Amino acid sequence: MKKIIYFIVIIVLHTSCSFEKVVKHHGIHYLEKKQENIKVFENNKNDVKSLLGPPSTSSSFDKEVWIYIERKTTVSELRTLGRKKILVNNALVLEFDNRGLLVQKTFYDKENMNKIKIAKDNTKVLNKKKSFINSVLTSLRHKINDPLGQRKAK
Repeated sequence: MKKIIYFIVIIVLHTSCSFEKVVKHHGIHYLEKKQENIKVFENNKNDVKSLLGPPSTSSSFDKEVWIYIERKTTVSELRTLGRKKILVNNALVLEFDNRGLLVQKTFYDKENMNKIKIAKDNTKVLNKKKSFINSVLTSLRHKINDPLGQRKAK
């Protein structure tokens, strides 16, 4: 009887486990295939929205820029202690002119993103003087943290 119970427990545990990896997907599915249907100087914002949906991120500086993202991750093997492994990491950058016509299309995949150089320069502060409001708020914060003035000044 015990052997039958052990056998049933082992079968139940074995069937409930899955040997396939769990893939987490974020963003637009199949972005690489969908972006092939978008043509520069032919499509406009409405065409892109109907094909890809609303953008993941958008900005409007000189020209309007829409960014679409696709990312698939999975948990790696046991020997790497469950670190996430990136399977797909795609980004599509679309630039539109003021009439809504697609002017530029740039597609980045995982290999292209590894080649992008990031600037190491830092932006310097132009005005180092504290503003009046900043100095008032700083003194108010000191008074709240030390109402009797007994803490050592730093």
